[in-house]
Amino acid sequence: MSTAPVSSPPSPPVVLSFAASDPTGGAGIQADLLSIAGMGCHPLSVITAITVQDTTGVEDVLPIDAGWVEDQARAVLEDMPVAAFKIGVLGSVENITAIAEVVADYPDIPLVFDPVLASGRGDQFSNEEMVDAIIELLLPQTTILTPNSLEARRLAEIDDDAGVPDLPECARRLLGAGCEYVLVTGTHENTAQVVNTLYGSHGVVRADRWARLPGNYHGSGCTLASSIAAALAQGLSIEQAVQEAQEFTWKSLAAGFRPGMGQHIPDRFFWARKKTSE
Repeated sequence: MSTAPVSSPPSPPVVLSFAASDPTGGAGIQADLLSIAGMGCHPLSVITAITVQDTTGVEDVLPIDAGWVEDQARAVLEDMPVAAFKIGVLGSVENITAIAEVVADYPDIPLVFDPVLASGRGDQFSNEEMVDAIIELLLPQTTILTPNSLEARRLAEIDDDAGVPDLPECARRLLGAGCEYVLVTGTHENTAQVVNTLYGSHGVVRADRWARLPGNYHGSGCTLASSIAAALAQGLSIEQAVQEAQEFTWKSLAAGFRPGMGQHIPDRFFWARKKTSE
């Protein structure tokens, strides 16, 4: 008796992340993998740097050779169809150049760029030469940039000493540098609620307000950018992806835990743990 062949289930959308390794699992490539999987996509990873860090801060960063970064990306891109890119910590100017060359070969794939210029403690990930390379090589290829307010001001080259930096002006400058959209997050602003504002070529697209949660969180920006990439990979519009990703991120933070002596870590599988406890 013959049996009908069993068909394989459809593959989930694939998202490729370029980021540094964080041994705590709170941020970096580990956060990206958890967030992308938590949003229902399959994550691919290209390691740009290795870090020595814990939940209190970053002690050292070792950039990966740019040739290795490019080879990692080319290998998986030639093997699997990628639906979205996500970029985080880059490691070096050479890595910025290599990644810019890779993504330039895939102009139809949306690119979400979280410009991690420093850790939550203030440990620097990017010097001025790297910032210049980011502006010149990556912003023109970016579908949506997701800076916090400090990163937006630095990338827009607005001097804090010149007065109160205007975030809409920062967004205008970043859009002028080539980004299609800019989502400025308000976690570092002195406001009662966290206000995240999405800007497009015609101004504000949407502004969302979220309750401030107690404590400090390690990897919130990685979670947000990765979940936007996952939502775009599933076919959502920019506005829909930003809304869905913010909700996922806020719930991950609200369910966060503090396994070490420093910052809290978001729980990107809050939804799975909730189901198992019911």
